[in-house]
Amino acid sequence: MKYNLKVGEWIMKIVDVIPHVISSPIPEPFSFSQGWVEKRSSMIVEIVTDEGVIGWGESLCHGLQPPEIAASFVEFCFKPMLIGRDPFDVEVLWEELYNRTRPFGQYGAAVNAISGVDIALWDIIGKAVNKPVHKLLGGAFRTEVTPYATGFYRKQGLKYPEAGVEEAKQHIANGFKALKLKTGFGVEEDIEYVYAIREAVGDEIMLMMDANCAYNVPAARRILLETAAAKVHFFEEALAPEDMEGYRQLKNLTSTYVAAGENIFGKTGYRNWISTNALDILQPDLMSSGGFTECKKIAAMAQAYNTMLIPHVWGSGIGLAASLQYIGSLPTTPMSLNPIEPMLEYDQSSHPFRAELIHNQISLVDGKVQIPQKPGIGVDVNRDVLKEYGQQVFAK
Repeated sequence: MKYNLKVGEWIMKIVDVIPHVISSPIPEPFSFSQGWVEKRSSMIVEIVTDEGVIGWGESLCHGLQPPEIAASFVEFCFKPMLIGRDPFDVEVLWEELYNRTRPFGQYGAAVNAISGVDIALWDIIGKAVNKPVHKLLGGAFRTEVTPYATGFYRKQGLKYPEAGVEEAKQHIANGFKALKLKTGFGVEEDIEYVYAIREAVGDEIMLMMDANCAYNVPAARRILLETAAAKVHFFEEALAPEDMEGYRQLKNLTSTYVAAGENIFGKTGYRNWISTNALDILQPDLMSSGGFTECKKIAAMAQAYNTMLIPHVWGSGIGLAASLQYIGSLPTTPMSLNPIEPMLEYDQSSHPFRAELIHNQISLVDGKVQIPQKPGIGVDVNRDVLKEYGQQVFAK
């Protein structure tokens, strides 16, 4: 870093910001309640400094979301604002980027893109001071996390619930003790599906449901009431994210927790959800809800209201590594001798480059996933994967 005589401190400067759009078809397309996923995509942010320190971040790309949207924000809006700036001014930069996009993106795509930039900035800071990001956030409350397997998407030609039962058995054989089932395929079908899986795996395995916003309140209420005996841990995104009042109506119907949050953005987006006690479990996605800078504020609000927080995670290995840093920094709500610990959503669905992009540095061992301890987000990026799956978006 260079010493700036005017301000009397060492300064590092950003010299380049590169949005990488990577995408690949998957061998077997799969469906969820909103459509068919035929490829896996990511928008990876690379930020380069004049000291040669490089940071990596990711903007969440849902199964039906074009990664080019976030890349356009980074290339045409954020990059000119970041060149020449000090990455250590990460909070200042976040607010400036958000303020610039406020007229056309207070939620959704703009915050999604800022998230990738923010993660990359924190990665730079961690590498510059030789500390993992969780140390910069105040330290880790844990060194390992219990994951739950996300999967159970539907594929053509398979019979359900039989195929779901076989998948559940495979995840358990691989060491998982918690499973999140994709639902949202119809009220009666979902109810039958949950009971079939519960019967197959027994009472010791934790089960969750995720409907991806498929239902209205009456349908979701019926599912909650009629699956009560199956002891589902939480029901995720039963309703559309605009229906805050509907979520409040679903709470306390049964012992199943009501969860949502991957489609809620930033501290202002979460403010009313938290203050009105609309959810049992908050699920911000680090790659979409604002990166470390904003998600640590969401966590602080959650702690103030004693609300559980289990982040949503569905991306490449970069997003997975960053999310582990974030999860490590989360206090339990409340702290106790035997607290309810946050969990890791560990996507097990088809993804051609998720693990290879970070040299397979994260894995499930003895039912746990370790918090990376290397500087920054804790993993190295495989540039060969960026080249192999990279898509040309902007003219050179």
